[in-house]
Amino acid sequence: MKYQLCKVNKRFIYRGIVVESKIRDFFIGRIWTRNYTPFPQDKIEKYIEQEFFNIKPGISFIRKGLFQRPYYICHRCQNTNQYEFVHYNCARCEKVCVYCRHCINMGRVSSCTDLLTWNGPEPHHRLSHELQWEGTYTELQLEASQQLKESIKTGRNHLIFAVCGAGKTEILFPAVQFALKQGKRVCIATPRTDVVLELYPRFQKVFPKTNLHALYGNAPIQQGFSQLVIATTHQLYRFENAFDVVIVDEADAFPYTYDRALQQAVIKVKRKDAPIVLVTATPSAQIVSQAKREKWGVSFIPRRYHGYPLPVPRFESLWSYDKKMQKGKIPSKLEEWTKARLRNKEPFLIFFPTIQLMQKATPLFQLLDNRIESVHAEDVERKSKVLQLRQEEVPGLLTTTILERGITIKNIQVAVVGAESKIFTSSALIQISGRVGRNAQFPKGDIVFFHHGITAEMDEARNEIIRLNKEGFGEESK
Repeated sequence: MKYQLCKVNKRFIYRGIVVESKIRDFFIGRIWTRNYTPFPQDKIEKYIEQEFFNIKPGISFIRKGLFQRPYYICHRCQNTNQYEFVHYNCARCEKVCVYCRHCINMGRVSSCTDLLTWNGPEPHHRLSHELQWEGTYTELQLEASQQLKESIKTGRNHLIFAVCGAGKTEILFPAVQFALKQGKRVCIATPRTDVVLELYPRFQKVFPKTNLHALYGNAPIQQGFSQLVIATTHQLYRFENAFDVVIVDEADAFPYTYDRALQQAVIKVKRKDAPIVLVTATPSAQIVSQAKREKWGVSFIPRRYHGYPLPVPRFESLWSYDKKMQKGKIPSKLEEWTKARLRNKEPFLIFFPTIQLMQKATPLFQLLDNRIESVHAEDVERKSKVLQLRQEEVPGLLTTTILERGITIKNIQVAVVGAESKIFTSSALIQISGRVGRNAQFPKGDIVFFHHGITAEMDEARNEIIRLNKEGFGEESK
């Protein structure tokens, strides 16, 4: 419905009611619990009375056909896994309620919870968005960028399959600007918080006049209406029918590929006919098959932007490494590799299969250099430690697979301890290898898989990197 708005001190007159723009801007496209908003409850209730919000239950019990089993569905995260719904005696409604365990980390949603979606005036979508990027594209990057822009223009889904270090982020810039200048709202979602923290400053820099929000666990509330949102895929639970273009970066990463509710969230947050763009260096067979079956646009880039091949991992046996570390010793090969990095002043990442082994190893490595740190998913200082590595304040980090992607450090050298462990799938090992040689000044580097026996996943990762080099360079890669 069309309406006339009168702006008064960041408030709007709509249907004779004063509407605060900060409330409107926050709720546009969001789905939020009624009693836990960042605004005074009396204002929320007033807007509900004026029908500026639609209300739906947090959880519904669905009964369909006569022969179909009824089931619960969470309207925030779209979870339908019946094992993740729990009955409890609710103090609020004084009845037996059901809550969803799947999205409990974002606050409890139960059957007596009201969820709000905005039904009031829409904000103005700016059509002027300046792109300040002075880089140049390779021929393959330019072709992929144009293909992506055409897919967005026609509303077609698109897959970008580009090797680690191909410049995938830069490929997105013109397509994102095109969408923004069409008045579209764009979301770039990724399964990992670290990738959000990597992408946010890069997009801030190239879109300096665009209001951009970064959403992840415990992120601060950001002001104004954002036409460009960078978020973890979990944050998409809090949106509905919000975006005209949804780009999923690192679309093969855990937990997105294993969590049907996260995949449903991507569909839930897009508007009708809005295209989905998947970006990855290691697409699963399922993604490739879907793109082919549904006739998506596809861009393939088998070559890094700086023109050098992908570093090929080498295998080094490290027998009984865990037992040696339990006894307080770093295996000699691993110790020598680390000492070489310290001598050469080369930053490094050493990946471990478990937090427990990494924590056992940390004090041993700190005997070599007391500045060496370790990080994992629950580390509250993870962001600052990665920044310290980037700024050369620490020589290296011990890490879990949390840093397998979304991190670019100049001249980084990488080792994997226990590469035979099940946590190191072929795609994870390819991504880890892709941390090396990304910078044009340092296009080469060492990637070593320390192992207690070579696995099929290790072989598959190494062979795929060799195959991609042949795709990108042909005879040159031999």
